[in-house]
Amino acid sequence: MYDVAEQAGVSIATVSRVYRNPDSVRPGTRDRVLQAARGLGYVPSGNARGLASRSTGVLGLCFPDYADPDAEASAESDETDAAEMMLYSDEIIRGMERAARRHGYALLIAASLAGGPESLVAKVAGRVDGFAVLARTVPTEDLEVISRRLPVVMLAGPREIDHLDHIEVDNAAGQRELTRHLIADHGYRRLAFVGGEPDSPDAEARFRGYQAACRESGLPVPDQPDLRAEMTQAEGRRTAAALLARGGEPPEAVLFANDQMAVGALQALERRGVRVPGDIAVTGFDGIPLSRLVRPALTTVRQPTRHLGEQAVELLVRRLADREREPVSLMLPVTVTRRASCGCPGQD
Repeated sequence: MYDVAEQAGVSIATVSRVYRNPDSVRPGTRDRVLQAARGLGYVPSGNARGLASRSTGVLGLCFPDYADPDAEASAESDETDAAEMMLYSDEIIRGMERAARRHGYALLIAASLAGGPESLVAKVAGRVDGFAVLARTVPTEDLEVISRRLPVVMLAGPREIDHLDHIEVDNAAGQRELTRHLIADHGYRRLAFVGGEPDSPDAEARFRGYQAACRESGLPVPDQPDLRAEMTQAEGRRTAAALLARGGEPPEAVLFANDQMAVGALQALERRGVRVPGDIAVTGFDGIPLSRLVRPALTTVRQPTRHLGEQAVELLVRRLADREREPVSLMLPVTVTRRASCGCPGQD
């Protein structure tokens, strides 16, 4: 910084303002400083800034490892653009990155791979000013400790810690509306629901919405999903095959707890010569970009995943500005997207 100031003929304070608040420096002076910095290869030190301001300029995101080998393999193929394979966590990351840039923050991302989320969250907490955590990624007791020092926003799932800011989408209402559409608009009566694992709060909320729609329509209300599975394309293929192998009358429509499973099911049904929606209707949940690219295009519930990430940053920034403000809990609405896989005309 001293060298940049000397070469540009300005004070050290001016160099600092160029990087901290560029609009406060006259354009000619700002350009001279940046040109000198480029010539010298100068990059501001985040560590030094943190020591001076007691902040890092970084926000964190901690989420489970949602890797789906099938989706990743497809994204790496020559036939499919990787950008079209965006999954749930990718959209949250994109939303957070966009909002973080707007507020002058960088984003540190940690997926809970082997080694455990406990060690990851400790590392992240020491390097960020605040962070967002997807539900069930980090033990509640660990979050309680960390939230005494850092702002924490919980994403998705039920609100488990009252004093933390929290955002979720209306999973139950979305699945209820989609199920009612299949029953009332298409006349399907034999339905099957493929849920996620019991520790997935979003999948469980979606099943409750399914139950509510069945109850309102006078259909049998199951206590449990017809099948449970990890929410991947491979498991969607497996569960679709399992439903066909059960014997008796097959379901008229199968509702999957997320789009990835539904996409896998479409692949399995096509291989077996089962027509969708002619023989069986298929629906998903999430609204990932892949849902409109498969054939038939997938009827789904689109949740505002990118907006979820953006709102997480907004809450963190507000909390950093006022640590005493009342905690906020947001419920974001979802929309049913009706496409060909349930028998509707194409729509986007």
